[in-house]
Amino acid sequence: MALSREQLAQRVAKEMQDGFYVNLGIGIPTLVANYIPDGMQVMLQSENGLLGMGEFPTEDAIDADLINAGKQTVTAVAGASFFSSAESFAMIRGGHVDLTVLGAFEVDVNGSIASWMIPGKLIKGMGGAMDLVAGADNIIVTMMHADKYGNSKLLPLCELPLTGYGCIKRVMTDLAFIEIKDGAFHLLERAPGVSVEEIIAKTAGKLIVPEHVPEMVF
Repeated sequence: MALSREQLAQRVAKEMQDGFYVNLGIGIPTLVANYIPDGMQVMLQSENGLLGMGEFPTEDAIDADLINAGKQTVTAVAGASFFSSAESFAMIRGGHVDLTVLGAFEVDVNGSIASWMIPGKLIKGMGGAMDLVAGADNIIVTMMHADKYGNSKLLPLCELPLTGYGCIKRVMTDLAFIEIKDGAFHLLERAPGVSVEEIIAKTAGKLIVPEHVPEMVF
């Protein structure tokens, strides 16, 4: 069975390490803040100028002035810092973010990502994604494996305008956890109850499948 958005975020959170500085993109990535493992010290960074972002607030704790890059209200953890967006982008461009989690419309076998524009549709725009893919070495894309019509989003070549070329190494979809290397997708894990055959059928780009593909553990 395909993962929900919340389950995707929960699985991505397992890739965190103690002491990491992490940037969460708009969409599914923002949900990761709710699933940081207990006892782990992770500082979440937002390009609008916040280091130390916490979980989404309950209704009685909402501060309308405290928002993330997607303009969602958030909380701040003890020790959080506030600064200008210029300083925030200097942090990103300087390679000081340990892990970046981004959403995407498409990813291809070269590790390229398209995440900011669909011709003819109103999309929020690039935001900080181009800076993030240029300044970060450790990026996880989290997305649906296929669109609502069943068309694969994991392609031989991205068809939409690119956000970055050759910058993505791992993709977490509602069906699978995949590594990108050597011009191919490599299947690492499958969602509980999802067959390898379904993943193959919904992956348009070259997919390398090992003899044994374990189910994800949450």
